[in-house]
Amino acid sequence: MTYPPIPLQDAVVLVTGGTRGIGAATAELFAERGARVVVGDLEPAGHALPLDVTDRASFAAFAQAALDRHGRIDVLVNNAGVMPLGDFLTEPDAVAATTFDVNVWGLVHGMRTVMPHMIERGRGHVVNVASMAGKLAIPGMAVYNASKFAAVGLSAAVREEYAGTGVSVSTVLPSAVRTRLASGVPLGRGLPTVDPIDVARAVVGTVASRRAETPVPGYLAGWGLVDAVVPEPVMRLARRAVGGRRALTAVDHAGRAAYDEAVARQARDRGAST
Repeated sequence: MTYPPIPLQDAVVLVTGGTRGIGAATAELFAERGARVVVGDLEPAGHALPLDVTDRASFAAFAQAALDRHGRIDVLVNNAGVMPLGDFLTEPDAVAATTFDVNVWGLVHGMRTVMPHMIERGRGHVVNVASMAGKLAIPGMAVYNASKFAAVGLSAAVREEYAGTGVSVSTVLPSAVRTRLASGVPLGRGLPTVDPIDVARAVVGTVASRRAETPVPGYLAGWGLVDAVVPEPVMRLARRAVGGRRALTAVDHAGRAAYDEAVARQARDRGAST
């Protein structure tokens, strides 16, 4: 499939969850390449606009502000996400629901808001930042896993459904990233770890490549084959060797307290508004 090119110079790019981590690195890299970047975040700072991706009306207001300012939208980066950790059976329902609201419904709201404009113009590109947790199961992340598996499937289906419109949908799948989401979690020890700028480069790169999926680091592209052919007992041994249960058993809860409270507060706010 060939899509209409989108030159980065003067491209209008929307980035959700764009005030820190992957989102901030992505916004900065697009700007360095000459794009006009509009950042939205639940906790706006600087020039960012307020955006609650779980609220369709909030997303519509964010997109309209970009249209009022620039007249078009060329690229949408759905980056906002949350990553609660802990035992599946004791995770509060409100936290689980918030995980799906942000990580899945945030993508749905973003694409349903922005893609009609792109389709009308006959060109556009959506990048959904998912995770390698959308390809492999990780103890201590059950609902997060489910949300990222959903994000991968949603992105693939929407890409196919609108393949003939000139609008592309790409998914970027980072491994462990050194951001606030991973605070308190031991990284390394066989677990590929990357920096936000590595993910940002992958996101920006999809504007030219329009690849369906881009893992970060790139060598994880072969994971699906490995998972399909290696017997489960062998995989369990390998996961044990690299500390595959660390998100469940080795979390520094004091180091993660601020992030956990931010997610819990979002879950409480969600409950109060429903």
